[in-house]
Amino acid sequence: MKKIFLVAVIAVMSLTASAQNEVGQITLQPKAGINLSTITGDGNQKMKVGLVAGVEAEYGLAENFGLAFGALYSMEGCKYNDWAGTDKSLKFNLDYINIPILAQFYPVKGFAIKAGVQPAFNVRHKASFDGNTQTINDIKSFNLSIPVGLSYEYQKFVLDARYNIGVTKLVKNADKGRNSTISITLGYKFAL
Repeated sequence: MKKIFLVAVIAVMSLTASAQNEVGQITLQPKAGINLSTITGDGNQKMKVGLVAGVEAEYGLAENFGLAFGALYSMEGCKYNDWAGTDKSLKFNLDYINIPILAQFYPVKGFAIKAGVQPAFNVRHKASFDGNTQTINDIKSFNLSIPVGLSYEYQKFVLDARYNIGVTKLVKNADKGRNSTISITLGYKFAL
């Protein structure tokens, strides 16, 4: 049993020792995918599906550690199927330019664990109620979230899944209401 355990430990160590990044190398990754987002608060809201697309760059700080940053256009918000008992739908459309800044650790070849901060700037804030759309005036222009996630790279294609935990409140003078978004993207990574 001890020999099997020792062989397993050596195998895992050899995987983690394999280089993920060349130190000093910069890679670029165009990516696109979907968001599943909601706004925390009263509990009656449903997830809204939106698109996310942009580019991220990564700098190799060590063989198993990199620092990534990017710019992503992100369609977020939430929807209500039965707004205030009216049997009518309400949808909040909140679009952002997200600037993720992530530390990425590679415990095994191709697999990354990531966490960081994500400042975001609101570029669209509309509400659709029963087919009528109007601008929401009280939405803050700046938002901050904490992204945590995992990714897997295979032959330069990167499948990434993140959960963005909203830190700042969305509405001015409100006690609750933060973004909560799951993003799943597919990207193509290449060295510069």
